[in-house]
Amino acid sequence: MTIVDLSDISVQVFVAVMFFLLIITPLLSLGVLRLFQGRKKSGFSLIGGGVIGYFVFQLVIKLIN
Repeated sequence: MTIVDLSDISVQVFVAVMFFLLIITPLLSLGVLRLFQGRKKSGFSLIGGGVIGYFVFQLVIKLIN
């Protein structure tokens, strides 16, 4: 078993990952849930918001590094 050293992670990367985990992932999962409920417009809107958030996340990570 190995221990992961988190001391090399900067605050900016930590905040970006928290943004990803707390905003983008719930948008995608709620979008899929809405699609299963038959609410296509709401589902695709949430999934689209998650995809846009993902691209913003990628842009922020490139700007940080």
